[in-house]
Amino acid sequence: MSPADPALSDYQHPLMREYWARLDTRFPQVAEVFEEMMAEALLVIERSDFDAYLDAARYLGKLGRGPEPMLIFLEEWPSVVRAVGMTALPAVMDFVRAMQKSPNGKAIAGFLQTLAAVARRLQSQQQLEAYLAIARDLMMRTTGSIHGRHATFPSPGLPHFFEQAPRLLDLLSLKGLKNWVEYGIRNYSHHPERQVDYFALRLADSKAVLQRERHGTLFADVERQLDLYLRGLWRDADHLVPYSTAFDELRKPQPYYDKLGLRVPDVYDDARGVAGIDRYRATLAHMVGHRRWSQAQIADNWSPFQRLAVEFLEDARIDCLLMREYPGLARIFLALHPKPIEDACDPETTSCLRHRLAMLSRACLDPDHGYRDAAIQETVARFHALLAKGASSTAAVAELALAYVAKTRRQSDQLPKVRFEDTEVDYRDDNRHLWRYIEDSDDEEFFDDSDKRLAKESEILGLPPRHYHEWDYSSKTYRPDWVSVYETLHPSGNPADIDRLLAKHAALAKHLKRLLDMLKPQDKVRIRYQEEGSELDLDVAIRSLIDFKAGSQPDPRINMSHRTDGRDIAVLLLVDLSESLNHKVGAGGTAQTILELGQEAVALLAWAIDRLGDPLAIAGFHSNTRHEVRYLHLKGFAERWNDTVKGRIAAMQARFSTRMGAALRHAGHYLSARKADRRILLLLTDGEPADIDVTDAEHLKADAKKAVEELDAQGVIPFCLSLDAKADDYVREIFGHRWRVLDRIERLPEQLPMLYLALTR
Repeated sequence: MSPADPALSDYQHPLMREYWARLDTRFPQVAEVFEEMMAEALLVIERSDFDAYLDAARYLGKLGRGPEPMLIFLEEWPSVVRAVGMTALPAVMDFVRAMQKSPNGKAIAGFLQTLAAVARRLQSQQQLEAYLAIARDLMMRTTGSIHGRHATFPSPGLPHFFEQAPRLLDLLSLKGLKNWVEYGIRNYSHHPERQVDYFALRLADSKAVLQRERHGTLFADVERQLDLYLRGLWRDADHLVPYSTAFDELRKPQPYYDKLGLRVPDVYDDARGVAGIDRYRATLAHMVGHRRWSQAQIADNWSPFQRLAVEFLEDARIDCLLMREYPGLARIFLALHPKPIEDACDPETTSCLRHRLAMLSRACLDPDHGYRDAAIQETVARFHALLAKGASSTAAVAELALAYVAKTRRQSDQLPKVRFEDTEVDYRDDNRHLWRYIEDSDDEEFFDDSDKRLAKESEILGLPPRHYHEWDYSSKTYRPDWVSVYETLHPSGNPADIDRLLAKHAALAKHLKRLLDMLKPQDKVRIRYQEEGSELDLDVAIRSLIDFKAGSQPDPRINMSHRTDGRDIAVLLLVDLSESLNHKVGAGGTAQTILELGQEAVALLAWAIDRLGDPLAIAGFHSNTRHEVRYLHLKGFAERWNDTVKGRIAAMQARFSTRMGAALRHAGHYLSARKADRRILLLLTDGEPADIDVTDAEHLKADAKKAVEELDAQGVIPFCLSLDAKADDYVREIFGHRWRVLDRIERLPEQLPMLYLALTR
């Protein structure tokens, strides 16, 4: 085993050693973040499923495609599990194997990278499997071959499809996505360059088809509103799980509910003057009504026709009870419920049972139904008589429905030709909950309780990674969940080292103390010459009394009040701890490194701000590819300047690279939560953004600029102090006018506190 290879003994906890052994990899990039990734996974994945998780990661590590697929999977899969559950793993790995066996193996990393963002948008395993079917179809139909037999060339558009998938699913339902992909395959399968442009959303017709397919109300856009609607109006907090209507051509799926939640379509178009979101509300209200008032019936001895009649009439009862509780629902229900024409079905040639039951259901809801059929009128009268006594029951409605079927039964009801027109009430669920069977059927679904969650071992406690988007300037879109930020307390060193540094700068500290004493806020400031105030101003009052005795007009402003003169400022100092800080400032073997000067400057600044009383946090960062951005806490807002903080600053080390955008976003996450009039993020860096996995020099600059724009939108003021003499061009591009370049680095200990005082006056 080489020195770079981690040994089992590197992991103290036996569980970590067991997991590392099962993973069976020697990638040092994985070893660096292995324990943190396991900490996050243990919060989400049950112990019984953990072997499958590690086996899948091990398979990805053996593909011969480097550490990237394994790293991405280990990082992203817990997020997928949160969104759709662990049971999606077989389908995902089956698709990965299919890509590996084809010429499209290079697209595996791209597929895994956006999988979590896609899963969060789709929110169900069924939806995710439908997405995989779309991707598989695209791969199979656009993978090229030389002689038309064996696949030889990878699909040009597949990697770009994966890259754009989160954005596409933000705009389209799965049915719309399927149509968009189908158009691209049909028109560009034999034009590789234009296929790339189509699936990268660079062609005009690609965007035009996207707009054409973008219709209706997407569930993902209104999920939060619907959840609040359920909780607030119906006092129901069950999960909402979307399904797609794009892949069931023989039988259109209907809403339903089961132990896993309330199932609704992923998109609803406006229909019959009812907005899509109101159709969702009608569907949810109807299912909640069933949960509240319906009771399951034994169905073994009832025919399908009898069960159909019971379902129609029970649905009508639920709708009437809902309209009784919230009359405003009547407009939506009547608009969405079809109104069959009475004589539209020919009983000589067609089975009209559904037609008659749809008329009966409409008549129960609509007092102005206008139907002349005597059996319908009689049944409706009996129906409303039942409801006049209260909510009635499913059993009573079932008895009424069976009586209606017996009275109106015709021989033609058995005909194979059935009239469906104007009989489908699409906001109603499929009523599977209404029936129970004495004998279990072969296709009965049973679900195990999934309440058991693995309690994480106390020995491996730690913060899981936080994932951030990264801006791609070439496509003008975010790469979702692209960067993993791991945060931890910085290791401690010897605080006496910092005391020696402060003693070295005693003269500067004395000068700073004089400035700080002038800036230090006073608790109370008098406001004199007030007609009304909190106390009497004796000097002015005596002067007014003298004026009064002398016969002059006295000054009525004899009171004074007070106001608090405080500084409401929160500052976070973010220090670039990349490898370049180890460079020496001057020539010769005794010159200091930039890191040592940084330690002096940070120590002086922390000492000064502690005397001033402003809330200050200090953190450092460095990166080793997008999979490992380290965010190191040196001082928290609530911590005072003490030996603990001094020890961390004394132990500062410079390593790896500078992925600036991710660090700015993570620092902004903490700073934006502070309640202060001014929130300042002060970045101390010695170079431009860079990382070893990025070859385009402009990419990370553009991402850092985007991060600065995001901070501005959050009310955080970013400012950069650069130690790079050549930084003028790129630092202006990233930070606008909020920057300063320090040409003489040796003056950093003096300039950093002065800069802070200038920024916070």
